[in-house]
Amino acid sequence: MRLLGFEISRTKASPPAGLTQPATRGRDWYPLTVREPYTGAWQRNDELRPETVLAYNAVYACVTLIASDISKMRVRLVEQDKNGIWSEVDVPAFSPVLRKPNRYQNRIKFIEQWMVCKLLHGNTYVLKQRDLRGVVVAMYILDPVRTKPLVSPDGAVWYQLAKDNLAGIENSVVVPASEIIHDTMVPLFHPLCGVSPLIACGLAAMQGLSIQGNSTTFFENGAMPGGVLTAPGTIDDITATRLKEHWEKNYSGNNAGKVAVLGDGLKYEKMVMTAVESQMIEQLKWTAETVCSCFHVPPYMVGAAAAPAYNNIEALNQQYYSQCLQAPIESIELCLDEGLGLAGKIDGKTYGTEFDLDDLLRMDTATQYKTIGDGIGAALLTPNEGRKKIGQKPLKGGDTAYMQQQNYSLEALNKRDAKEDPFATDKPAALPAPKPASAEDSTIDDAAKAQLAAWSLQKSLDSLPLPRLAA
Repeated sequence: MRLLGFEISRTKASPPAGLTQPATRGRDWYPLTVREPYTGAWQRNDELRPETVLAYNAVYACVTLIASDISKMRVRLVEQDKNGIWSEVDVPAFSPVLRKPNRYQNRIKFIEQWMVCKLLHGNTYVLKQRDLRGVVVAMYILDPVRTKPLVSPDGAVWYQLAKDNLAGIENSVVVPASEIIHDTMVPLFHPLCGVSPLIACGLAAMQGLSIQGNSTTFFENGAMPGGVLTAPGTIDDITATRLKEHWEKNYSGNNAGKVAVLGDGLKYEKMVMTAVESQMIEQLKWTAETVCSCFHVPPYMVGAAAAPAYNNIEALNQQYYSQCLQAPIESIELCLDEGLGLAGKIDGKTYGTEFDLDDLLRMDTATQYKTIGDGIGAALLTPNEGRKKIGQKPLKGGDTAYMQQQNYSLEALNKRDAKEDPFATDKPAALPAPKPASAEDSTIDDAAKAQLAAWSLQKSLDSLPLPRLAA
């Protein structure tokens, strides 16, 4: 058997006996995310499947918005120093696969497909390809519908993979959990089975599609509702058929809206409610808001509601990040840490993966410059760190945090105020008295003369009263 270009012996790759699919409520778990709304719905092409529900604009907008917003953030390899601070590094064993996950996808499309599988099917399965050192050199996202988790009698987890030419799987194979990165949506029924938001908003999406379909038929009929022709008396079948054919030929389809002349007491009565009577716009708005609530996306971000009057874009993005994006972002980071073997220390160093949130939570230029300036002024950032955030080269001497000198600690100010008169001027230190010349010295050198003069001036100033500052 060949897997990812390598020949694998069946004796070494054979899974243990007794593997079973996860079961919930007495039945096997199926990877399909949306089921039949009623018995026999699949025979009428009325089943709720991801590809069907995706036709509703709110579902498509929510899925693509979340996937694109997460994928545009760069995944960084970071290292933790002794102070617990994470900083970006480049390690040949791990950095290349983060920049280029596989031969046919870049990092943006890889993360985008990761999130689409997770949102639509509740599960993302990633197959790891290793080199001879055991280092992961490529990652392939598998079809979540054709991948099944299996559990052995002793509790070990395996995965059954179907044939996939892109991933290099030539035949169906069962691999251990160590070769798969499995990211689940919220596992409502089983730890290995994530549940897509579509299971909660599928009916609302189908209702919206039905409303749009009926609206299309309504406007194809010239925006005229269907109805009946009534007569005050009894008419035979031949007359009823003739009137029906005449009406459909002359006053429906492309002829809708023409003037009809009725006689013999005939009267036209509509049988279908108009868009206004059925509150079509309100119903569509409700279904779109229901879809957004299941995906935790603010409705205004997908055009389902008016934008809030609050103009603080950063605060709105922060709300969107905390309620919608933060959990899947951190889940991907943990899955990559474990999948790439970054958990624990490697050669005495601690590594991890981290999304660059600056790519998502961008501020306007004025706010960004003010925020960085305040951080430098408060000594939270060095000038070069601030320049790096706006894409500028470092400057000489810019790696030091600066703070103005007039700032004193409370302890120093307390010592100053503890004096009897904190506003009194301190006297200069007294100069030592010059050593008197001995009787044997006949002359005094210039240095001794200068010292004697300074001492005399000091004594004179000490005898003068000093001015006092008013309290």
